[in-house]
Amino acid sequence: MGLHRHALRTTAVGAVSAALITGGTLGLTPTARAATGGVRFVDITGDGGTVLKGNVVTPADSDGTRTYPLIVLPTSWGLPQVEYLAQAQKLADSGYVVVGYNVRGFWQSGGEIEVAGPPDVADTSKVIDWALANTPADARRIGVAGVSYGAGISLLAAEHDKRIKAVAALSGWADLIDSIYSGRTEHTQATALLGGVGALTGRPSAELRQTLEGFFSSDLSKEQEMIAWGRKRSPETYVDQLDKNGPAVFMANAWGDTIFPPNQYARFYEELTGPKRLEFRPGDHATAELSGLFGVPNDVWKDTGRWFDHYLRGEDNGIDREQPVQLKSRSTGGYEGYPDWKSVGATTRKIALAGTTTIYTNIDSGADGGIIFLSSVLDQLARVPPMAAIPLLPRRWAAVWQSERYASAQQVRGTARLHTTLTPTKESGTLVAYLYDVGPLGLGKLVSNAPYTFHGQTPGKAFGVDLDLYSTAYDVPAGHRLALVVDTVDPLYIEHNPSGAQLTFSSPANDPSYVSIPLREQ
Repeated sequence: MGLHRHALRTTAVGAVSAALITGGTLGLTPTARAATGGVRFVDITGDGGTVLKGNVVTPADSDGTRTYPLIVLPTSWGLPQVEYLAQAQKLADSGYVVVGYNVRGFWQSGGEIEVAGPPDVADTSKVIDWALANTPADARRIGVAGVSYGAGISLLAAEHDKRIKAVAALSGWADLIDSIYSGRTEHTQATALLGGVGALTGRPSAELRQTLEGFFSSDLSKEQEMIAWGRKRSPETYVDQLDKNGPAVFMANAWGDTIFPPNQYARFYEELTGPKRLEFRPGDHATAELSGLFGVPNDVWKDTGRWFDHYLRGEDNGIDREQPVQLKSRSTGGYEGYPDWKSVGATTRKIALAGTTTIYTNIDSGADGGIIFLSSVLDQLARVPPMAAIPLLPRRWAAVWQSERYASAQQVRGTARLHTTLTPTKESGTLVAYLYDVGPLGLGKLVSNAPYTFHGQTPGKAFGVDLDLYSTAYDVPAGHRLALVVDTVDPLYIEHNPSGAQLTFSSPANDPSYVSIPLREQ
């Protein structure tokens, strides 16, 4: 199909973002070194003889007469091996042997970037082997943890190595394809950022380069190959093995994560049968954990420590008796506990999408999901999400439906779902759905969104569309409305609308269209 025009624009955004992240990474090093004192830097032989650069921090009272629980920390995408040193020192002070290591393909570690492929998973087991042979680590008490890339590798390692008894996967993924290709739509800003950071800080493998080329060119002939590549690297693929191994799994993510949206973590959590805990907070990718990497008190890292203390050291700290699903609202900043994910949106309210509406494609209506990192961080820090003037959205390019004004506050919790009937004029196309909180003056604040792409449809023939929007926790004030807006262009995604295409949304009497809003039980 050729490189889409939006891919070029967002690749540039990704390159700039990559440069900023790399600058921040380099700035971390002196602080981390100063905070860790007796850290020992080591070379560890990984899978196939690849040398991995690592570091070891041991408890101050280690004298060779006793062993300690072990925690292994694979690094995040593009970050050097000093990433976790502040947290490693805290864990060592609490009685752990901690081994952090630079994953293969990045910085001074050998090999190429495999994107959590089998060599990365095998590397984690090799690091455990090395730690058991070279540190006072206890083979019966092993944990793995990481942020982002390190989170995904940690989950995959726990599925393939039964020695691992506890996991903390922070801002990671369960389904890699659903993260970067949800709704059959390329998440182009997020993937361009990852590609840019990988090229700047590591050595992408030929397989990764080919996968990215097919992704950005929207080559449908390579779609199944890409999906198979992603499934091999997705913890969800091996969830039965994780349940069989039975480690205690702690997962945390952000509502606005533009790289690994929260839905796939929630779905994966529900499939786990062993000890488990799920936390969601405001923010974007890894922003909730970031301050903890500098040693600043941080809720995510605090709960990570409590998780390991209970499941590796046997401390009766109560974390196993708390509600296992913990959510922090984007609106109030308060925590809420639930017994499971399905209890989060205990009740639903439907907004009818009545009538027949036709929109033209290829033009951004003004409704969009914001800018990767910037928009969700503004929401996290200042509660300022992306906004749009709903009455001013051009109806030629945007379909708009609104609820009545609510007499009381509506606590949206969980996953909103769109169901509609679509008739296209072309065989392929893309739509993006947005849910807005609309105030009295018509200003809409983004509650959630999600893209949807179709191929191979018959022009002029209607078909059903079911789309889950990204999960969230947002309070709509009394006197406000909810609005569903659908358009066809968003800078976050590659769109597949042929020039001049039109999309018609209808609500047949025997299959009415609606958006289902999950609400916290009052």
